Amino acid sequence: MNIVIIGSGNVAYHLSKAFTQQDIPISQIFGRNDEKLQGISEELGIPYSTHQLAEADLYLIAVSDHAIEEVSELIKNPEALVAHTSGSFPREMLKGSYRKACFYPLQTFSMYQDLDYRKIPFFLEAENENDLDLLTTLASSISDNVMESSYEKRKYIHLTAVFACNFVNHLFARAQEISDSQEIPFSYFLPLIHETLDKINTLPPKDAQTGPAVRNDFRVLQLHEKLLKGTPLEIYKTLNQSIKEMYEL
Repeated sequence: MNIVIIGSGNVAYHLSKAFTQQDIPISQIFGRNDEKLQGISEELGIPYSTHQLAEADLYLIAVSDHAIEEVSELIKNPEALVAHTSGSFPREMLKGSYRKACFYPLQTFSMYQDLDYRKIPFFLEAENENDLDLLTTLASSISDNVMESSYEKRKYIHLTAVFACNFVNHLFARAQEISDSQEIPFSYFLPLIHETLDKINTLPPKDAQTGPAVRNDFRVLQLHEKLLKGTPLEIYKTLNQSIKEMYEL
């Protein structure tokens, strides 16, 4: 089976690397960024192009969500299977007469950051059982966590990921702003962060909650609010209110 990966960003790089590590050949990686594609090509030994899309049995479109439709129009082979890697959009956004699917890896990707691909969940969707079986076999070659998922469920998977990953990381960034303002190394908070993450391996997050809001400690809450202003103050109030509502305080 000839496989072409379209994209030059983080997802395209990691999919290419994951397949290469399992000796699954990639016929081509295609995209617009010549510098990034050349780097991926040199590291993984995959041919690349910025102007001539190779013929393939399977195209994996790993581009930003807003570019999926435009990129999908480049594929003219009606016999091909085409899958995007988005968590937010249906397979029907692919524009072509080929067979359509979704190949969604649930992970945050950074270029050249090492990952254990076997732990990454993949959520798959296809128009027919044969294509689903093909994608399942492919995903299972690099991951131990593969399951079928409808578009309706996949939307909630991605929404959950935004809360669990993107929002949490933003709070880390806001926390570092506070620590930097007081010339306190943010690295001092890493053991606390690691312990918080470790706890939810054995406890439901709701049971692991600590802090002044769940203790209903008004004096500490008011003290913290006096130290903040602007957006950080609004975030602090909003999150504490959410905690109080969850625990009916």
